[in-house]
Formats: sequence, structure tokens, C-alpha cells
Amino acid sequence: MTWNEVIKICDEFLLSTISKLYGLEEYRIELISPHEGGRNIVYICEKEGSKTKILRISYLNDRNLEDYLGELEYIQYLFNHGGSVSNVISSLNENILEKISCNGNTFFVSLFEKAKGKRLVENNYKYREGVEITEYYHNCGKVLGKLHQLSKEYTPVHSRYNFFDKYNENYIDELIPDTLSLLKTKLKELIKTLKNFNRTEENFGMIHFDYNDGNYSIDFDNGQITVYDFDNSCFGYYMYDLADLWTQGVGWIQFEPDPKKRRKFMEDYFKIILDGYSSETEITDNMLNKLPVFINATIMENIIDAFEVMKNNEIDPVCDEELMYLVKCLEEDIPYKGFFDEIYSCEAPFEFEVRSV
Repeated sequence: MTWNEVIKICDEFLLSTISKLYGLEEYRIELISPHEGGRNIVYICEKEGSKTKILRISYLNDRNLEDYLGELEYIQYLFNHGGSVSNVISSLNENILEKISCNGNTFFVSLFEKAKGKRLVENNYKYREGVEITEYYHNCGKVLGKLHQLSKEYTPVHSRYNFFDKYNENYIDELIPDTLSLLKTKLKELIKTLKNFNRTEENFGMIHFDYNDGNYSIDFDNGQITVYDFDNSCFGYYMYDLADLWTQGVGWIQFEPDPKKRRKFMEDYFKIILDGYSSETEITDNMLNKLPVFINATIMENIIDAFEVMKNNEIDPVCDEELMYLVKCLEEDIPYKGFFDEIYSCEAPFEFEVRSV
């Protein structure tokens, strides 16, 4: 099914059924515009005098009941133990997940509390007036550290998949075109390197796997961050989420032409992140020294996601400027997402010339 086909089913059948299941009959339900690569249909549900809710309808067939329950149970666990996350709302049948069938298709439905505040982009990337931006960096690390500390104590009922269940040699061969043979080789080498890292309860557990400013809101009265969109959560190295935070930081300095200044900023930025993180949980120097490898792992995830989107939308594979930049970084072993390398241009950040696939 295409996105538009699902919207049509929602309008004609699903929304009325869901409204009855969750008691949303008197709510105004409006579609939220999807972001590029989004895999769900998302609505905002509003009613005067009531808390706003977020409705998610999942329709792709690459996940099963166990996957969705694993995600939602994890969110509930985090919320109930002090994690700053948007909690799951049960249906009137007291289910955290509803499975609905229509015309031979299966839809998984979940409802969430809307996080207080708004995203940085909705505030034009301006932080709290009169407060240093370093508070935000520290809070990003602190909130993530709390989630990871809770994960270290978490025993799932329904288990999410493991990072290596998806990111493996077979999937690389299946998804990436043979014309990108060097990329496929580099991806397989990266996976082998990651597999060889020691896995313990202190460095490997449930992670968000998409921790960035598009997936949390900020209460601009006090700076509190509330995390949501655990759709990609899985069992993986905690260091992966920290690498995601590192890559997020480049946006603050991406137009600086001097690579030495960019490097100095990133060192200072990540130190503040780690100060916040370490106030909630521990991370060993051994894992921190592997940051360049995990930055490459985030690049791998971005590349694979791009090819998955093309596949799901039945688009012939193509490498645009942004995807080609990521491919080039892995093919040529350029560390730190090329941010300190001559490949990087502050006039066209993270772009490279298009190459046919």
C-alpha cells in the first residue's frame, strides 16, 4: 500500500473505528504532514479542556505484533520509572496496541500523550531567552543518560529486535545495488567491526536509535526535554545514541569555513553532552574511543534508510547529493562524517556530486 492509499482507508473507515476504540469521538483529528522517510500515518487529536494526544497508524508489513508491543511496553517502563518520555495511552479495551484488519490489510494503532513544549525547529532553533545554549546540550545528554540507565535495568516481556538482526551482510546484499560494490564491502566491514565489540549489560541494551531534535520536545519555560518516537528502538550499543547526538551537533556550526573551529566546537559540544550523560549513567573510555566507528554506524543507518524508502515507494535507486556524500565518506574511510575533511563544504554542507547507481 502507498501512503495515499492508507490515507484514503483512514478517512473512509479507520478513523471512525479508532475513535470508538479510544473514546476520541469529540476530538478534532488532523493529519500531521509526514517527514521524508516516515513510515507511519500520524494525527494530532485535540479537544478543548483535554490533553492533546498523538495517534499513530502503522501499515508497513516489515514488523509484527511482538515488535510493536516491545516498543510500547518499553515506553511505559521508561515513563513509570522516571524517564522523560511521552507515555502510551491504552484503548477503552485497556490495550496499549490495537490491531485492525481492513480489506485484507493489517494496521497497528497506538495513542500517545503529546509532549509538552515544542521542537527546536518550531522555535526557529532559538533556545530559551536569556539562557545559554549549553544548558540544552547538557540536558540532551542528561535525558539520554537517564534512559540508558533505565535500560540497563530493563527486562522485556515482548522483546524488540537486535541491531544485528537487521544490519547484517545478507540485508546489505539484498538492499544495496551491486553497482555500489565498494559501499557494500565497506558496510560489511563496519558490521563485522561492530559485531566484534564486547557486549555487556553496561554497554548494550534497549536504545532509542533515532535520538535527535526531531524526536523530542522542549518545554521552553524550564528546558525539560520529553522524548518520543521510539519506532526504531532496538537492542544495540548505547554508544550509538551518543553518536547520533554527536552528528546532531554539527548543525550548530556547519556554516563555519574553518575546519579547526568546527573541530573545537564539536569537542566542546560533545564534552557538555557527556557531562550531562555521565550525571545519570556511566560510559567507559573504551566505548567513547570508538565514537568514529559509531558515527559511521549512524551513516550506515541513514544510507540503508534511504534505500528502504526508495524500495517501499517503488522508486528506482538513485544517489542524490546528500546520499552520495554519505556513501563517499564510507567508501573512502573519511572519519567524523567528513566534517573536518576537505570533502566538506560549508557552502553546500554534506553534499557531493550525484553519481548514477
